Amino acid sequence: MNSTISILNSFFIIYGTLLFISYVLMAILSSLDLSDYIKKTKYFRYKTIKEYKVLPSISIIAPAYNEEASIIENIRSLLSLDYPKSEVIIVNDGSKDNSLEKVVAHYSLVKVDYAYKQTLPTEKILDIYKSTNPAYANLIYVNKENGGKADALNAGINISRSYLFLAIDVDCIIESDAILRMVKPFLEENKEKVIAAGGVVRVANSCQIKDGRIVKVNYPKNLWAKFQVLEYFRAFTLGRMAWSRINGLLIISGAFGLFDRKIAMDAGGYDRTTVGEDFEMVVRMRKYMHLVAKKKYKVAFIPDPLCWTEVPSKLRTLKNQRNRWTRGSIDTILKHKDMFLNPKHGKMGLLSFPYWVFFEWFAPIIETLGLIYFIISALQGRINVEIFAILLLFVFSFSLFFSSFAVYYETLIFNRYKGYKFLVSVVLIAMAEIIIYHPLNVYFSILGNYTYFIKGDKKGWGKMTRTSFDNK
Repeated sequence: MNSTISILNSFFIIYGTLLFISYVLMAILSSLDLSDYIKKTKYFRYKTIKEYKVLPSISIIAPAYNEEASIIENIRSLLSLDYPKSEVIIVNDGSKDNSLEKVVAHYSLVKVDYAYKQTLPTEKILDIYKSTNPAYANLIYVNKENGGKADALNAGINISRSYLFLAIDVDCIIESDAILRMVKPFLEENKEKVIAAGGVVRVANSCQIKDGRIVKVNYPKNLWAKFQVLEYFRAFTLGRMAWSRINGLLIISGAFGLFDRKIAMDAGGYDRTTVGEDFEMVVRMRKYMHLVAKKKYKVAFIPDPLCWTEVPSKLRTLKNQRNRWTRGSIDTILKHKDMFLNPKHGKMGLLSFPYWVFFEWFAPIIETLGLIYFIISALQGRINVEIFAILLLFVFSFSLFFSSFAVYYETLIFNRYKGYKFLVSVVLIAMAEIIIYHPLNVYFSILGNYTYFIKGDKKGWGKMTRTSFDNK
């Protein structure tokens, strides 16, 4: 009995220590990468990219399903993005509302015979539309049978004729110069082939929006959105910047990512059998480059806030989203389990992938088991109150420090949220997060594991209700 208790104590201490060390290393690596990025781009004028003699063509691919309420404005926003060699491909994925009729009428669309090669498997494409208005000459509207987001993206890739494609959520709000910033790593590639690039995604809830653009950044009014602002700070400014520093990034947000079209197609396109298509796509592209193409490559990350999205403002919607994220991660890990601690896959197999398994997938499970173990130990009188109080204070302080570090960099470099009121509010939210939001996320993750393994639901999307940005 005593030996079992000793083993469990050692396990939780070692796991917790490794987790804390990984966070410290992330903070250091992201600081170095942000510093280098600022020095490199301080005097660079992105508008000059448009004057380059050779620029890669880009297809902006946006799947749309039942977006009738905002589809006209969303398309207008995408058409106004500042890049000289781009086309906008809207893929209507079997919408049941009046999206098609509204878009056809507003943008003067007509059916056309559009030649394309069905390289990636998709559901049937019913019609392809182009506009009779020269102002919308770069707009392609695809009407197809419903197959899900990954299927719609594959359809867009098939129809695209560009060198790169930008996969985005149609209801996201993109900064006007976002493509100019995202394409820069592809223009600068040297010995390492840039296969994909991601950018920072920020929370649009409560922001002032006019003509498809953010005109004023406001801190959300809704409590759940407030928590997610802080969460996105850490995930993008610290987490993904750190992995980008060592070229170990495994995920680019499905809301906003730029990809090499040929490599994406050679790797098989998006996996239509998973709800974690963004994570799985990057893993498979990296796997392809390492084992098949056998070329040096890079997945780039741009730390600028380039994309703004509506995050869940209702607890049920948040639960569905995190449940889906968990199932998508599990599905991708299991599909590519041969990479785990496999030196054949290099840095990805020995570092990035094991980290995702141990500290992304297993962390909520181990934390839950640790809580159960603590409760049992407390009931048996085996808890040293003084040591527990010290450890609790350390964990609370470290969590607060890590969040404050992310806020510091956001305020210092980007400064999108203004005033001391925001700083006071976000510090209070960071404190409340430990007590309220973090336990909920752990629960949602456990629920995702239950849904995946026990209920056998691997592809369910869950209801994602959206409301007006201004109301949250």
